[in-house]
Amino acid sequence: MSYVKSFSPIAATNAKILILGSIPSRTSLQHQQYYAYPHNAFWRIMAELFDFSTDISYQQRTKILIANHIAVWDVLKACFRPGSLDSDIETQSIIPNDFFQFYLAQPNINNVFFNGLKAEQVYRKKILPQLNPKNQILYHQLPSTSPANARVSYQDKLEKWRMVKKYI
Repeated sequence: MSYVKSFSPIAATNAKILILGSIPSRTSLQHQQYYAYPHNAFWRIMAELFDFSTDISYQQRTKILIANHIAVWDVLKACFRPGSLDSDIETQSIIPNDFFQFYLAQPNINNVFFNGLKAEQVYRKKILPQLNPKNQILYHQLPSTSPANARVSYQDKLEKWRMVKKYI
């Protein structure tokens, strides 16, 4: 059984959009980079949306997201998870990230995009009830970019993820 901890967010105070995953995979943890697993489509999709090469460095990728008012984070701060799949997360071990402080530091976020169902489920159950109801955030569920979500083709994922650009 592995105790897993998430990273700090990729974010700037001008962020308008937050993309939320559940918690980093083993590969992401090893590399200390969001979506580091080579078969995860996240960076490939971002490269299509924001016209950059997937060959550029992780730091350059994150700068492009920040320049486009996008923040990236995970719903979970920590949990027990024996593998890399969301289905491996032990529900009773979930510790959520501090979204109250996050939204104070990024006051312009008005759209949250969930990268997969698990992120949305945990957020709605553990985070949303604690937030200020006056917080005017719209929530959108997108297909997971994980290769475990093989029932949705890359092209279909890309088409659904294009909506991110509409909210910048």
